[in-house]
Amino acid sequence: MVTDLTLLRLLQLVSPGLPIGMYCYSQGLERTVDDGWISNVAETGEWIGGLMDICLTGIDLPILARLYDAWEYGNVERIDYWSRILIACRETAELRMEDRHTGQALARLLDALAIAGMQPWIRKPEVTLATVFAFAAVNWGIPKREAAIGYLWSWLENQVLCAVKLVPLGQVAGQRLLTDLAGKIPVLVDEALNLADHDIGGSAYGLALASSRHEMQYSRLFRS
Repeated sequence: MVTDLTLLRLLQLVSPGLPIGMYCYSQGLERTVDDGWISNVAETGEWIGGLMDICLTGIDLPILARLYDAWEYGNVERIDYWSRILIACRETAELRMEDRHTGQALARLLDALAIAGMQPWIRKPEVTLATVFAFAAVNWGIPKREAAIGYLWSWLENQVLCAVKLVPLGQVAGQRLLTDLAGKIPVLVDEALNLADHDIGGSAYGLALASSRHEMQYSRLFRS
């Protein structure tokens, strides 16, 4: 059950104002624009929507759910296991770096807020954003499904904000895109939460290619 306080904690956790540096990362979107793969709102929607369907639903969200359960039961071995699996699913160095850096930044923030248990994760090499996000959700009493919805919304909002700057899209076009793609979130979350362990996985070749090319891009605004 979502109470007023847990809703507020969730809003805090998914806020673009959360100081973990998400604004620094485009997850290859910058390269897709530079290479001419994306040049308008329709192509932007196809790209972001495709990543939601394949990567977030097939990898990030089901692993987030397992990390949530592991934190809830204090199963350190499972936390480490699923964190390593998520890192292994990142196909380029900069995507792995993004996961580690944002995860460590959130761990530092929670530690600074005097939330016990995050100190060891500030420097752990297998830390991911989902690992620490799941910890915060459990600690603040945010139900698993709502945490997954918030996690996907936060990712989507950041991608659209990047697209507004890069494509570029107008602010109204960006909000229309958010409205359209956000409508898919509840269904995708339910699909992800029902995946069995052996069904977790999925690869978007375009993302891997764009990210690897972004690593060599001469002039760029974003770190991924």
